[in-house]
Amino acid sequence: MSLWLGATLMAALLQTWRTALQQRLRGQLSINGAGVVRYLYGVPMGFVILGTYLALFGGALSAPNPRFLLFAAAGGLLQILGTNLLIMAFGFRGFAVGTAYAKTEAVQGAVLALLLLGELLSPLSWFGIAICVGGTLYLSLAGRVSSPGEMLRATTQPAALTGLAAGFCFALTSVAIKAANQALDGPDLVLRAIETLVVVNAMQTVMQGSYLLLREPDQFRAVFTTWRSSAWVGALSACGSACWFTGFALAPVALVRAVGQVEIIFTLIFSRFYLRESPKRSDVIGALVVVAGVVLVLAGR
Repeated sequence: MSLWLGATLMAALLQTWRTALQQRLRGQLSINGAGVVRYLYGVPMGFVILGTYLALFGGALSAPNPRFLLFAAAGGLLQILGTNLLIMAFGFRGFAVGTAYAKTEAVQGAVLALLLLGELLSPLSWFGIAICVGGTLYLSLAGRVSSPGEMLRATTQPAALTGLAAGFCFALTSVAIKAANQALDGPDLVLRAIETLVVVNAMQTVMQGSYLLLREPDQFRAVFTTWRSSAWVGALSACGSACWFTGFALAPVALVRAVGQVEIIFTLIFSRFYLRESPKRSDVIGALVVVAGVVLVLAGR
């Protein structure tokens, strides 16, 4: 339990850090350009992580098989689609609404993992997942909606619909990545997770990189001219993904995604101590609700 929990918490922290750095690229790269740097510069770091793990713990790589490659490709493509849908949600002038509904990935992931992987959770864990999502929604929407009716109307906005679609893609990504890991035959689950990371990142580089080369050649060149900033984004993305994939390999998808909701708390901490912004009362309440949900998820484990 301590390994998957530590990996998930580290994944949430690294993802927050990567997102903060990626904001610096928004004025230099397009949506697809910013996406490509995550994978292109993540591939070398993935090999570094893989080589370091093998040097420290030994083991042998598993032979890729068609089932593994299929799920790895599906997971990589779904992550690309989810990221683009989330950015589309921001374009509808609904940053808060889009983000909030994308965070329903924890509940969507729990349902999909139950249906597709047969992962069973205790009633207490289900309740904890609901509390986590509720806290995240409160953090994102507090002060923006004042009644259930207004909340319902917000759900029909394009930002909310694309946010829900992004959450669905991210939830399916988690399921596909876990299925890819299970398709490998090695005895070391963590090594299989890192191997999956390297293959998925390489596939994503080819998929989105090919699109960028054909449709946005200027952005394809910009991906390399911004390498000083982009390399850090890719490195953090690879490290974060290695932690996510490890969590998925060792624990049910729903639990990993639920605990990963602490990402929003890391964002608040970053905002307070790095940007020197004062938290609102609603921020503190929402953060406490998310923490309570995570505690319930772990208690139900």
